[in-house]
Amino acid sequence: MTGHIWRNPLYFWGVEGAEKEVPSIPHKSPQDVWDETTTSKAPMLPVGRLRYYYKWPGHGGLTWPRFRYWGTRRRALNIRSVYNPKTMRLEKTIVDKRPIWWVLGLLAFMLAPLVMPTSFQNTLLTAGATFSIYAAINLCWMLIIGTAGIYSLASYAVVGAAAFGTSWLSINLGLPWWALPLVGAGIGLVFGMIIAVPAIRLDGFYYALLTIGLNELCRVYTLQSKQFGSSTGGLYGADTYIPQGWDQYDQSLLAYYACFGVMLAGLALYRFIDGRRLGRILKMAPEKREAFAEATGVDFRRARIWVFVISSIGLGFIGGFYAAHYRGVSFSIFSFDTVLLGLAMLVIGGIGRAEGAVVGTAIVILLDKVLLSTGPLRLILIGLIMLGVVLFLKGGLFGIKAQFRAWRDKKKSERRSMRAEKGGEMLPEEATETKDKDLLYWRRYDKMQREFLKTVISPELIEEHRKKPLGQHSEPLERLLLYFRRAPQNDKYAIVAVEPFKAYRIVALSGQRGVAPRIVEDKIYTSTDEAYHGVFLRRVQDLLES
Repeated sequence: MTGHIWRNPLYFWGVEGAEKEVPSIPHKSPQDVWDETTTSKAPMLPVGRLRYYYKWPGHGGLTWPRFRYWGTRRRALNIRSVYNPKTMRLEKTIVDKRPIWWVLGLLAFMLAPLVMPTSFQNTLLTAGATFSIYAAINLCWMLIIGTAGIYSLASYAVVGAAAFGTSWLSINLGLPWWALPLVGAGIGLVFGMIIAVPAIRLDGFYYALLTIGLNELCRVYTLQSKQFGSSTGGLYGADTYIPQGWDQYDQSLLAYYACFGVMLAGLALYRFIDGRRLGRILKMAPEKREAFAEATGVDFRRARIWVFVISSIGLGFIGGFYAAHYRGVSFSIFSFDTVLLGLAMLVIGGIGRAEGAVVGTAIVILLDKVLLSTGPLRLILIGLIMLGVVLFLKGGLFGIKAQFRAWRDKKKSERRSMRAEKGGEMLPEEATETKDKDLLYWRRYDKMQREFLKTVISPELIEEHRKKPLGQHSEPLERLLLYFRRAPQNDKYAIVAVEPFKAYRIVALSGQRGVAPRIVEDKIYTSTDEAYHGVFLRRVQDLLES
């Protein structure tokens, strides 16, 4: 076969009527079909490109010490030790790197005053102190909304009540600053027990409405009460931990680190509640799975009330510290704007995660307190960020990683289905369950061969077979007939003589001993050549439809 000229091998044996060269039907080269089929049509990325973990070598038969947080069952570092299937060496990987990021972030916050520009030192130190206080509040609020699953909007009401109560006691009874957080914790306990009672009967939207009403009730009461400074816009003059004889920088620096300590206490409380028994119980009873948790003996209602009360104590403690930090409190802490800003901090960072509460607070405080020169535009920007997070992110900023991995896995499966289409080749799900892996390569080769044979089918080739079903054929037709002859016996076409030398019919073999073939069609053929051509046409039709 050279180009489109077929050289007859019978010519050199002197067969009568055999021509030396015959023009062949144009067809596509099998090598071109092979190259097109074996070349992947989807981009193949290196394995591990998007999820790369550094792997340390093993240390004999010992694993690294697994330190745990005090009072919890959580390990400081989640280290996985596995054997490399290629090198058969023990390797260790840090799977969860969040503790490392926490340490680096808190260390950077501690050292930030050393690198702050002198012109913005006072502004940044004040914003940092405000951020720490609001981060501590949001951590306690995250325990209520995220861990306990109670949609309470009264967190700032508890903080404000503790701040007003301790400020009044400090101004009128001379309560020292170090006692204000402790007394505030007691006020938070009382308020928490009162607010927790409706949580037993109400849930979801109705409880949120109740807590909003409670927050507004506190605002209206203090706004109209002479004892709580209705004429001065708040209650001021409480004792403070900041020495008044220090200069402004030293006062701001002390306030910065004192508020940072309160935020660390809030993180410790979050870890103590969420990582221990109460947190594990409530993770068994998320929304829409409460009946299952109750059926297994989990008293999730009592656990929710305990988390709510403990968080209220923490909020009251922060309220007492708030009064000692600002030497009083204003009515704005009860305002609906404050509640919305706090809710924006939680939504932007991601509800249910401590890092979401802290980072969301940092973003909102940066826009609200540092960029004061932008005016009302900063509030519009906060609203746009919150709207974008709600519309496009499922779990806030810290849910981007999981959301991206889900999207990437979906695209990978789509590309995989494009590569392994069902046209005779196995899908990945079938390939993993097939024990004989030679079958995979045979199915792939058979698919490529069928794709090539479809290109050689033409009216000229069919006409050639009609004129001469048996005997010497051109190279494309001979290749096609050889493929048909190698087909398995199951459902293979054959001809049966209805009346010898006069009538023939097409049947399909069963492929099983003792099972008669089935009749394919009722058409009767008058000669064997006509019947052979009928079988050929059915095989060609099946090939084109495969």
